[in-house]
Amino acid sequence: MSEFWERLLIAAAMIAVAGIAARLVDRRIARRDLAPETVTRYRVLRRSIWTAIVFVGVLSALLVIPQVRAVAGGILASSAVIGLVIGFASQRTIGNFVAGILIAFTQPLRLGDEVEVQGVRGIVEEIGLTYTWIRTRDNDRLVVPNEKLASDTIRNSTIRSAETFAEVTVQVPLKADLRSIVAALTQQSDDVYVTDLADDATITVRRTLPDDRATERAASDLRLDVHDRLRAAGALA
Repeated sequence: MSEFWERLLIAAAMIAVAGIAARLVDRRIARRDLAPETVTRYRVLRRSIWTAIVFVGVLSALLVIPQVRAVAGGILASSAVIGLVIGFASQRTIGNFVAGILIAFTQPLRLGDEVEVQGVRGIVEEIGLTYTWIRTRDNDRLVVPNEKLASDTIRNSTIRSAETFAEVTVQVPLKADLRSIVAALTQQSDDVYVTDLADDATITVRRTLPDDRATERAASDLRLDVHDRLRAAGALA
């Protein structure tokens, strides 16, 4: 067997070993039942590691062949490599890859989140190294470059504050002194609004809660407080 074919077999073996190593590493770090933010970071990290292992393996295999090594050495030794690296790095593919890493760690959106991008609402189905797939309500797929997601405005309806509120509405005759009633209902922890002026005036009282675990109880307490304040103000007479 000629030396060329021997080196070609070695190169093929190195590529195969790199592929197997990448697959074993991917299986080794695979997990399940993770939180959405963890899954998002984890999947992008897995793909990055897999791509890096395969890239290094293929590059190492190619350098085994003298002809390829000589060409690579000539390119690296020349000043043209600077222009090559800058030109390659400026391509959108690299920009999308870097944006994918940023999205994975800053997480303006995560797998399973309901988002609105470019006026289209949908569920984040996949965050790849360069593109993100969003499944719309019509079951279409909106494929968005990661670079665009990293620079545009995204409305995320899933990531919300843990705070919620209890709300009570009361009907008051239009002839009543609404300003006095609003002043009587206003407390430091509550917001009071006149929300309608139809047959009767509608006044809404809203109280902010730290979480939604006791919303019903808080709503009941708020109704009692509003009733007591209306009685004290003489609005129920």
